[in-house]
Amino acid sequence: MVISNIKMIFLILLLNLLFSDNDRNKSGVFSISRIQYGGGGDWYADKSSIPNLLKFISKNTDIITADDQQVVKIGDNNFFSSNYLYMTGHGNIKLTDEEIIILRDHLIGGAFLHADDNYGMDKSFRELLSEMFPEKELIEIPPSHELFNIYFEFPNGLPKIHEHDNKRAQALGIFHNEKLIILYTYESDLGDGWEDPKVHNNPEDLRQKALKMGTNIVTYSLVQ
Repeated sequence: MVISNIKMIFLILLLNLLFSDNDRNKSGVFSISRIQYGGGGDWYADKSSIPNLLKFISKNTDIITADDQQVVKIGDNNFFSSNYLYMTGHGNIKLTDEEIIILRDHLIGGAFLHADDNYGMDKSFRELLSEMFPEKELIEIPPSHELFNIYFEFPNGLPKIHEHDNKRAQALGIFHNEKLIILYTYESDLGDGWEDPKVHNNPEDLRQKALKMGTNIVTYSLVQ
């Protein structure tokens, strides 16, 4: 970990403030909510990924995490209490008109969505974004952005974990009032890197890069 002492002190104080008040987080811990969506895509892909990421974050930062993810459907009670949302898969994503409105309002209201293309969801996810935010543009986030150096340093931007179409990894975002509300990680496959080593047989250095990048995403979402 390469982070300045001043930044470290600031993050520790801020993260402790965020997670010491049960009125702000009833469970007192940070959790990731995986969205269960329609359309036939495997929203449940990479089952060991989020528990491993949460464990890594707990071990390497001062963020107190849950042991596992929670699964939410857009509009249910757990969804509205979830401020960190995650979406992945290999196939089609389809939300109803009502779900699109609910998700849009929740994100504008302060929630954050990380969508991680597991190879195959790109077309339907971009179509979903055009329906949900027709007035906004999905823009590439440069390596100089705080997302890539808030905790661990990624001077070249989003790491490439799995090779699919010989395309470079891209971090793409939608902003609202200068706040990142949707992060789309494309051609990277971070979730595969978070999985148990035996699942994809990724080299350990790639797994570490994926877990560190996931830690940056979580940290940035909390302090931006």
